[in-house]
Amino acid sequence: MKILHTRKQLLAFFMPGFLLGVLYVNLLAKKYVAEPGIFSDYFLNQFQSVEIVPEEYVWYLLRLRLLPFLALGGLSFTKARKIAAVLFMIWTGISGGILISTAVLSMGLKGSLLCMTGIFPQFLCYIPAYLVLVWYCYSYPQIRWNRQKTVFAAVMLSAGIILEIYVNPFLVRTFLSTL
Repeated sequence: MKILHTRKQLLAFFMPGFLLGVLYVNLLAKKYVAEPGIFSDYFLNQFQSVEIVPEEYVWYLLRLRLLPFLALGGLSFTKARKIAAVLFMIWTGISGGILISTAVLSMGLKGSLLCMTGIFPQFLCYIPAYLVLVWYCYSYPQIRWNRQKTVFAAVMLSAGIILEIYVNPFLVRTFLSTL
């Protein structure tokens, strides 16, 4: 039971971050949200006509998805591992709050559905991979890193990247065609 209780502590760092992101958009950055951005009709129409070249997109995704993982992984071997895990959860919450709030302010309910479509299905793989690393950082020395965690994280990140390259653009285009 103690393990389940402790895992909820990670959510206790994510949720205040999410709230900070929502408050930031609604109180401080509202005028920037009103300007054309990624949720504008122009950008969304452009996305539908862009052809994604998987051989080029994979390098972008490797930088975007693996660099934070490797940075957190590097910090997991230092004394700052627990602080890094907490800051990562807060940063993830802030980022999610900003993204969802911006989408909802720009597009309403359709914006939140677009965000859900935009992270599906690859985040079903990314979230467990990152959580294994964050959980290790947060609960060391009770939990040790081992080969199983390495293989699991590598497989999940690889599957997430493959899904993001080949499945997600189709899903987002399909969703955008309904708008």
